[in-house]
Order: sequence, then C-alpha cells, then structure tokens
Amino acid sequence: MPESVYLHPLTLVSGPQAVAGEAVRLAGSMAYAREFALVVRSGGEVRSRTVGTPEEIRAGIARLPEGLAQDAAAQWANLSKSHAPLQLGSRTVRLDQPQVVGILNVTPDSFSDGGQHDTLETGRAHAAAMLEAGAAIIDIGGESTRPGASATFEDEEIARVVPAVEYCAGMGAAISVDTRRAGVLAAGLAAGAHMANDVSALRYDPRSVEVAAASGCPVVLMHAPGGGEDLHKGADYTDVVSEVFDFLKAAKDKAIAAGVAEERIILDPGIGFGKSLAENLALMNALPLFHALGSPLMLGASRKRMIGALSSEEAADRRLAGSIALALRGMEAGVHLLRVHDVAETVQARNVWRGLRDAALTDFSTLPAD
Repeated sequence: MPESVYLHPLTLVSGPQAVAGEAVRLAGSMAYAREFALVVRSGGEVRSRTVGTPEEIRAGIARLPEGLAQDAAAQWANLSKSHAPLQLGSRTVRLDQPQVVGILNVTPDSFSDGGQHDTLETGRAHAAAMLEAGAAIIDIGGESTRPGASATFEDEEIARVVPAVEYCAGMGAAISVDTRRAGVLAAGLAAGAHMANDVSALRYDPRSVEVAAASGCPVVLMHAPGGGEDLHKGADYTDVVSEVFDFLKAAKDKAIAAGVAEERIILDPGIGFGKSLAENLALMNALPLFHALGSPLMLGASRKRMIGALSSEEAADRRLAGSIALALRGMEAGVHLLRVHDVAETVQARNVWRGLRDAALTDFSTLPAD
C-alpha cells in the first residue's frame, strides 16, 4: 500500500507571544499553532505519528523517505502560506481575518429558508440586509442540494439565479454563484457575478472547469462523496479526515491541470454532505489540517443537521446558537470564509472574537517568563 503524509496543527494559541519558542501563523490568518502531528498513513491505518514543536516536526520531516519528505515539506510550507486578497469586482476581500459570506437561496425548497427569498422583492431586501450587516460576499444559490431534493433543470436554475445576480450587482456586492452547472455559472458571471462555488468540485458538469478557467474567477471546490445527481451518495469512509484531505488535494490538482490558476482556488471540506454526525465533528476538529493544502478555506456549517442532532433535533431555523459555535470553531482554526445564513449575528461574533484576538496579540503580560 502506498504511504501518505499529513501535518495536523494540534495546539492552537492566541498568538506567538503566548508560548515559549516558535508558534506558526496558519495561512496568514489570526490563528496560531504551537504543536503539530506528523502522521504517515497507509491502507487506512496510521503507520507513524510524531507530535512536536515546529523544530521537532522539521526534524521528523527530514527523517522521512524522500517522496514523503517532499510532500511533507510542501505541506509544512503551506501551513504558513499567506493568501492574497480576493478581488471581486470593485470589492477587495482580505483574507487576514475571517470574512462572512451571506447565503441567498432563491429556491423554493432549500433545507433552511426555502421559499423565503425567491421573489425579486424578498431576495433584494435580504441581500441588502446582509450587505448592511457586514457580509463580504453574497453567495447565490438556485438549486437545493439537501438530501432528497428534487432535481433542478439548468434553464430553471438560470431563471432563478440571474435576476438575483443582477440586483446584487446593482448594490455593488461581491457575488458568488453556488452552482454545479456550467451554463448557470456562465450566465451568472455574464450577469455580474465574480466567483464560483461548486459543491461537486467541478465534477458534475465537465464544462464547468472550462468556464472557470476561461473566466479567471475564483472557484470554491467542495468535498461531497457523490459525483452524480445525489451529492450525498457513496459515503463510506475509513478515516474521513484524511480521505476528505486527499479528495480536495486531487480536486485542486485536477483544476490546476485544466487551467484554473492555483491562486484562484478555495477549498471547502463539505460539512454535512454525505457525512455522519461523528464524521462532521471529526472534520470540524481537524479544520487546521486543511491549511496544508495551500489554499484559502471556506466553511459552510450554518444551520446544518449536525446542530439539530446535538440539540434535541431543533428545526433548521432554530439553530443560530449552534451555527455561531461552529463559526467560532472555524475562526479559531484560521478559516478564511464563513458561509452563513445569519450574517448580522455571525459578524457580531466575528468582531468580538477579533477584538479578543487583537487584545491577545498586544498583551505583553502573556509573554513567557525567561
């Protein structure tokens, strides 16, 4: 069995001055890690696991066989790689703090807010409210991807998405189109959108990668086990964390080979897509690992079923507190983009978290003693 290597940031700290020795700033974010695990896996099993400080991990990498050492060295460099801002139309979205992406579902059947924003009037009002509340990007979706959702035809999805793109563009918003169909993406970009968010990681429609590459737009590649109509189908994990990591690594490589610029790729572990509660929790706890792939990260955990499973099966519209808890976990892990339904509340939580982190970075009383 071939071996593969993974670099897990383990001990997250408030800043480099909080600990003695070296702390690594993760992916240019406001998250720092002090200890790491260097893990070698083969055939679904852990062959070796070395835990240590940056100095100890670098020494561990040097002891690996040549091929694994090269991969591990690349991942190690990626962990501290800063990402350039996203230029989305006239808007610049910096990635040195968590940014909030507001969800605009213009569908009748989305799991959380289907039918609430699918008219021009209600959609426009919701988009304006999210922008006023501090959303950096509006992510427009015209197809429900919840388990068991009815199929949406491309023409129908275009008819839903394009008017929403147009009124958001009229507000000067940075706009993402949440679609797995090339025709919808092309129509959305032509109407004024700036970014693609593909829940199939460009697998569902083979033309999508051509549209993304030709346009030069940023594109989010998300993990889902199903490549066909049912994105949730085919989930059978031995170790969900390493398998999602491997999937996203391969999806990124494939997109680059097809002409998508590496600096335009954003990765999403796909919380809730074909994953059990235990698997979703494992991914949430392992979020810092995905910085080793060298791309900005998006997290879409808002109102997901895992929150209901942990809170007496609360309905989707009663999962705000759980959504904030997961968003804060993403912030602590250095996630760059938080895709949420409840923008005002998440922005407020982000701003308070940011204040705490700024204070920690400038509080020299936390300096370790000599």
